[in-house]
Amino acid sequence: MKLWFIEPRPNVFVSGIKDSVATTVVEYLYKHCPADSGVLIVREIRQQPGFEIRTIGPPRKPTVTLSGLQLIVETLKST
Repeated sequence: MKLWFIEPRPNVFVSGIKDSVATTVVEYLYKHCPADSGVLIVREIRQQPGFEIRTIGPPRKPTVTLSGLQLIVETLKST
């Protein structure tokens, strides 16, 4: 994974490779990662908004789709 994707945080992978290679790697992960692994994958796509977020198992932070835009939910801590 670390050869093809950037891992900014544990189990968060961001693709910087061509669509066909990224698709092959993601499909491989779906076949071989346990269902509870909590992997979050962000890859570039040609359609708007230009990226896609996919998960394998429940991620640490939930994702939502708002007006066709996939977002990662951040909770604010009150001080």
